[in-house]
Amino acid sequence: MGFADHIKEIERVGQGSNTGRDALVVESWRRCLETYQLDPAEAREAVIVSQARLREHRQQAEDLVHIARSGLERLYRQVAEQNYVLLLSDQQGVTVEFLGDPSFNNNLRKAGLYLGSDWSEPRAGTCAVGACLATGEPLTIHQTDHFDITHTPLSCTAAPIYDTQGALVAVLDISLLSSPILKASQNMARHLVSSTVRRIELANLMANSRHDLVLRFAGAPEFLDVDPEAAISVDGAGLITGMTHGGARLLAASRGIDWRQPERVIGQPVTDFFEADLDELASLTRASLPQDRRIAVRDGSVLFAHAIEPQQRVVAVPLVRSVQPESAISRLGGSVDAIDNLRRKVAKLAPSALPILLQGETGTGKEYLARIIHEVSGVSGRFVAVNCAAIPEQLIESELFGYVPGAFTGALAKGRKGLVEEAAGGTLFLDEIGDMPYAAQSRLLRVLAEGEVLPVGGSVARKLEFRVVSASHRPLGDMVAAGSFRQDLFYRLNAATLSLPRLCQRGDLPWLIDRLLEKHAAPGRALRLSPAARVLILNHSWPGNIRELDNAIAFAAALCESCLIEIADLPEHLAGSSPDTGDDHPEAALRAVLSACHGNISEAARRLGIDRTTMHRRMRRLGIGRPH
Repeated sequence: MGFADHIKEIERVGQGSNTGRDALVVESWRRCLETYQLDPAEAREAVIVSQARLREHRQQAEDLVHIARSGLERLYRQVAEQNYVLLLSDQQGVTVEFLGDPSFNNNLRKAGLYLGSDWSEPRAGTCAVGACLATGEPLTIHQTDHFDITHTPLSCTAAPIYDTQGALVAVLDISLLSSPILKASQNMARHLVSSTVRRIELANLMANSRHDLVLRFAGAPEFLDVDPEAAISVDGAGLITGMTHGGARLLAASRGIDWRQPERVIGQPVTDFFEADLDELASLTRASLPQDRRIAVRDGSVLFAHAIEPQQRVVAVPLVRSVQPESAISRLGGSVDAIDNLRRKVAKLAPSALPILLQGETGTGKEYLARIIHEVSGVSGRFVAVNCAAIPEQLIESELFGYVPGAFTGALAKGRKGLVEEAAGGTLFLDEIGDMPYAAQSRLLRVLAEGEVLPVGGSVARKLEFRVVSASHRPLGDMVAAGSFRQDLFYRLNAATLSLPRLCQRGDLPWLIDRLLEKHAAPGRALRLSPAARVLILNHSWPGNIRELDNAIAFAAALCESCLIEIADLPEHLAGSSPDTGDDHPEAALRAVLSACHGNISEAARRLGIDRTTMHRRMRRLGIGRPH
């Protein structure tokens, strides 16, 4: 669409015409025209606020950024390979946290996809951050949805973040400088952003409700303990003290009130919303199975609940280890020799204090393994993940080690605790350690050797105790030989090394597929693959490993019309890779699986998720003889 056509469409919308745009976009265009008096013909270049203003905005948002950091870095790792940029904006629309490829900094800054950019709707016109702030809803503003012609190359997807009292305090956005034409291409982006926001809000509620009962809710028992949809906190008197946005919607729906009026929920008795008293709610702990933790809501619906008892105040956080249930180790993979061997090593190494180095290609699940090691180790502190490749070189020391007040221009007035100190009593996970600048390697070595950290600009070191797990897709031994990685640091980090295989080398691929189908299914609905789609997935080489597989399943889950994923729902590079295994060719599909399994019927049945009897019956029906 050209400049003139874009202006004409906006003018027609202003005159009341229906041009087929999404309602949220139309409403935003009208606000821009009528409320903000913006001219669509006037170019509105990106505005980056001054360093002084940015410092103020970041200081006000510091607590939220601190809680959200792990979720933001995890989301960025999921989308960075697709060239997305991640922005966290405050309630004024100013970007207070930014993650993007540094090699594109000039282009990103010019487009406004940068730290300090102002994306408020009155200033930038229709955009994802501004429209999200105005509506309180997750949305995508795709290319010509933007009011300003200067922003039409962009595709931006955003979701609101609410605080525990129901106020919209920030917006999480991922954006592309250029993207496919179809807006539907961003469905998976919206799913990922909304999932991350849900986790951030839950972490915020847990951090602010340590001395209250926390109740988590899900529509299906399978998701209750791993990915709850809503949560609330309740004090000793049975009054509601906090909630996630999902919790706000749940409570409002139970009484038929507007979720945009949190004052009608906060401070009210929890028994006004559920058919249970406080003691009954508090008893819904992990002592019983998830499917037994049903709770009736006042609107007649039934949910599954998980009660987390109030935490006691803790003065110190020592490295106290306890026995961890086998469930954490069982999540490593299916029952095949390579994974069973990995499980045995983790069970032995995790409770020890040995530094562990994880080696494996990008996307093989190194952080996932690190989190399991943390869980099995029994340490009482936090798991703090640091992506050494994502932090700009000039900021890595202040991010890792913190800084004292006034340490440098732009520093927060009260200083800042570093990520290493955040891991005290827990696990410090150094992801992509091979990308850490050489100078920072020296400082990290000193921290590991002496067990203390000196903040930037400080003069007094702080004693710390923490567990170190590091990871790299680079061969660190070769880097040491080439002189690009410190030998002494290498030996500090790899007292034990665990290697993760490529996905195409894993014999438990069917197990992984089933777990990801469970992960991305809608609440209360089982997500399945058609036989042909399963064959296509089993035979793909997966150069992006588990991350690519996860993205493919998430993409298909967002596109499929029912609970059955067909080949057409898979990403294009998969759906177009094997025309002979479509749904119209079940014989070819079955032969392809048998071929991949070298004629082993038991293995083929396992990959297809069926028993041997069903496999034989299917072969007879399709006229496929027993392979030699």
